[in-house]
Amino acid sequence: MKLSRKNGLRASAIGALVVSGALVLSACGSDDNTEPTKGGGGQTSAAASNIKCDGAKGQLLAAGSSAQKGAMDLWVKNFQAACEGVEVNYQAIGSGGGITKFNQGQVAFAGSDSALKDEEVAESKKICKGGTGVNLPMVGGPIAIGYKLEGVDNLVLDASTLAKIFDNKITKWNDPAIAKLNPGAKLPDSNIQAFHRSDESGTTQNLGKYLSTAAPADWKHDPKTKSWPAQGGQAANGSSGVATAVKDAEGSIGYFELSYATANKISTVSLNTGASAPVAATSENASKAIAAAKVKGTGNDVALSLDYATKAEGAYPLILVTYEIACDKGNKAETLPTLKAFLNYTVSEEGQKVLADAGYAPLPAEIAAKVRSIVPTLS
Repeated sequence: MKLSRKNGLRASAIGALVVSGALVLSACGSDDNTEPTKGGGGQTSAAASNIKCDGAKGQLLAAGSSAQKGAMDLWVKNFQAACEGVEVNYQAIGSGGGITKFNQGQVAFAGSDSALKDEEVAESKKICKGGTGVNLPMVGGPIAIGYKLEGVDNLVLDASTLAKIFDNKITKWNDPAIAKLNPGAKLPDSNIQAFHRSDESGTTQNLGKYLSTAAPADWKHDPKTKSWPAQGGQAANGSSGVATAVKDAEGSIGYFELSYATANKISTVSLNTGASAPVAATSENASKAIAAAKVKGTGNDVALSLDYATKAEGAYPLILVTYEIACDKGNKAETLPTLKAFLNYTVSEEGQKVLADAGYAPLPAEIAAKVRSIVPTLS
C-alpha cells in the first residue's frame, strides 16, 4: 500500500499555490454540519458551475478531522448547490473517531490528519471487501500555537521550550527559557495554563511528531499516538474546544489549526526553527514546509512524509495534511457515485482553489494530480 520511493512525488509545485491570506468562515469553529442546500436545475452558482455530479444522489455520511471543518463547509455547500437532492453530512469528531466510524462501516469516508496505521489498514479490509482503506491527501495547513498573555503580542518559542511547556516541565511564563527567546518582553510571573485535546486527534499526533523530531531530548512520548500522552495540562474537546479555552483564559496556551486562531482572534506563536528569523504561523509559511513532502505510500495510497525539522527560511514546520480515507475497492454501491463525485470535486482545481479563502494550503500540483488519477478508480 505504499508508493515506491523511486516513483516518489515531491511537492515542489506548492509555490505556485501559495495561499494569500487566512480568511475563515465564521462557522470554522463550530462542529455543526452545514444544512443541505437544494440545487435548482443542477448548477445554481458560479462556485458550483463546473462541478460534475456524475450520478450523485441521496445522503453521503462522513466523519473525522476537525482540522478540515472549514474546508468541508465550503466544499459541501458548493457541491450540494450543484447536485440536486444530494446531502453530504460531515461530522467533525476528530481523526480517531472518524477512522473508527470508517472501519465500522458507518461512514463512506473518514477525514484524518494522519495516515492510517498498519493495524487500521488491516481493520479496513473487513469493510472494504476485496480492497483496503487508502489515504488520499486533500488539504494542508499550519498547526498554530495560540496563547493569551496580556502585554505580549509577538511571542517566540522553539520546539524545546514548547515540549517542556506541554510536558509540564516549564510552568511559569517568565521562565528563563521563554525569556531568552523573547528579550524585552514583559513576561509575567504567572502560571502557564496549557490546553490539549481530550479526543483522539491527528492534530495531536502531528504536534507530537513535530516535537519528537525537532526536540527529541525534550519530548520522549510516542509520536504515533493520537491521544494526549503527557501528564498535566487541561483537556478540551476538538480544535474548537481548545481554541475557546485559550480565548477565555488569561495565561493560556494551546494548539489548533490556523483557521480557529483567526476565527477567534487568538494570538499565535512564531517558531524559532534555527532559520535567520522566527517563522509565523501562516498558510504561506506552512506551504513552504509542505513543499518538501514526499509520497511514502504505494499503489493507490498517497500517504506523505513531512519534514517537521526543516530550517528553511520562512518555512513553518508545525504542519499537517488532512487525508480523506476511503476504500480503493469494496465501497457500498449505493454511495459510490456520490463519494467519487464529491472527492473528484474537492481535489479538482476549482475545489482546491476555494481553500485559499478559508486559511488552508491547497495541495501541491503533483500530489493533487496523483489523487485526481486515483479517485475515478474507486470501486
